[in-house]
Amino acid sequence: MEIFNLQDMVRGWFLGNFDPSVLKTRSVEVGVKRYKKDDYEDKHYHKIATEITVIIEGKVQMGSKIYTKNDIIVIHPKESTDFKALEDTITVVVKIPGVNEDKYMGEIND
Repeated sequence: MEIFNLQDMVRGWFLGNFDPSVLKTRSVEVGVKRYKKDDYEDKHYHKIATEITVIIEGKVQMGSKIYTKNDIIVIHPKESTDFKALEDTITVVVKIPGVNEDKYMGEIND
């Protein structure tokens, strides 16, 4: 049995091509992300990866929609969204596959 600590991981990513990682792989990335109210991430998209976000606690706005606890949002490749925490929020994020350098800012046609 091995024990790891989430605080030792890169921005909450504990599975994927990160160092350290519980399991180093390019197949998938999994992270627990914590946001304070009003934290904001600019609009971006992935060309290859599908990103799945589960709202564990809190409330967020992605694009023009609001999501709350237990919502699961699937963002397909080439779909853009921004992210704003409307209150303190915890998410679990899964990216399939785990692809380095697959984050592009703005809309795909920018």
